[in-house]
Order: sequence, then structure tokens, then C-alpha cells
Amino acid sequence: MAKGISRERIVQAALDLLDEKGIDGVTARALAHRLDVRAPALYWHMSNKQEILNEMGTEIARRVAARLDALPANLDWRDRLAGYARALRQEYLAHRDGARTFSGAKLTDPAVLHAQEAHLRAWIDTGLTLPNAVAAAQTVRAFVVGFVLEEQERNRTDRYLLADQDEHVGTDVPLVREAGHQLFGDPEEMFERNLDLVLTGIGVRFVGDAAEPGPVRSAR
Repeated sequence: MAKGISRERIVQAALDLLDEKGIDGVTARALAHRLDVRAPALYWHMSNKQEILNEMGTEIARRVAARLDALPANLDWRDRLAGYARALRQEYLAHRDGARTFSGAKLTDPAVLHAQEAHLRAWIDTGLTLPNAVAAAQTVRAFVVGFVLEEQERNRTDRYLLADQDEHVGTDVPLVREAGHQLFGDPEEMFERNLDLVLTGIGVRFVGDAAEPGPVRSAR
């Protein structure tokens, strides 16, 4: 085993490399160079790039779980799901290409899976059945992944500057022009607005109209 090399060091170095070069720059050769070892030394711990990506995704899942553990104990299912969505988005945004890199990762640490028990129990205790809790979490996760994928793409290009979009669209289609301002406005406001739509739909579908779900309480 290569002296001084651990899975933890490899994962942190891979995250640092991701932030510098993006997902396409996370290669065994680049990672070995950053750790000042030969590439074969990495394979004592991880046999290929996908395993490295899985370990990176698992570390992000740990951080999301830690954020969820810090939520107040008395939240209802809606606010817990909102907290999950915000935690996921924050962790994805913390790294370049975060949504693209982490969303499909296989969790490799049983402790991360075990931590989900308490969150599922909390959702069930405040109004969702287990199948509906799973479906709700999947729906929220899919929304966050898609939202952050677009958000990070916009952040790394100048294609979405509103002034340029207005000039390109012109003045003959005022609704299209205004729609562009809605789509490419403040991402925080757009995220909260769209998250509210998702959670309200979940409430109507799984809890029922009588539940009258209230608005999502903003984290800001």
C-alpha cells in the first residue's frame, strides 16, 4: 500500500481537482500527480475512475446528511423535504460540475444509507407513507439535479446575459422577452419558487387537498 495515501486523501484531492478542472479533468493520472504518487498506487484503494466518482458522491451524501441532521426536530414533512432540497443544491453548487458529477454516484458507505432511516421515519411520522416518502424524495432530488445542472452551465458561460438575450429576442415578442427575464433572473428566487411548486404538488397528490400545505419557509 502506498505510504501516506488513504481513501480520504484521494477523495479530497479528487474534489480539489474537480473544482480546478471540471469532471473531465478528474483522471487517474492527474489525481496521482496531485498526490505525488504513481497512478498504480491509487489502485490499492480504488480500481477505476468510476469508483473514485462513487467515493466523491458518497462524501457529498455525507455532507448532505449532516445538513439534514442539523434541521430542527419539529419540522413537518414539507419543510424537511425543503431542507433536503436546499442541502442538496448547496453541496452540488459547492463544486464545479457538482450536479453532473455526484447525482449518479453509487453510495459506498453503509453508514450513509443507515442515516436515511431517521429521515424516512420523520417523513412518515409527519404525514407520508413510505412509498410516498420515497417518491417525494426522488421527485425533489430530480428537480434539484436538473435545476443545478442548468444553473452551473449558466454560471460558466456568458450565453445567458439578459442584455444579450433581450437584444437577440427583440421587441416584437414581449411575452418571450419577459419569460426570459423570469428564466434567467435571480437563481435563489427561482429555486424557491419552483421548489414551492414541487412541494405543493406533492402535498396535493400524496397528502390530499384537505392538508392545505402552506408555503415553503425560506431559508434566507
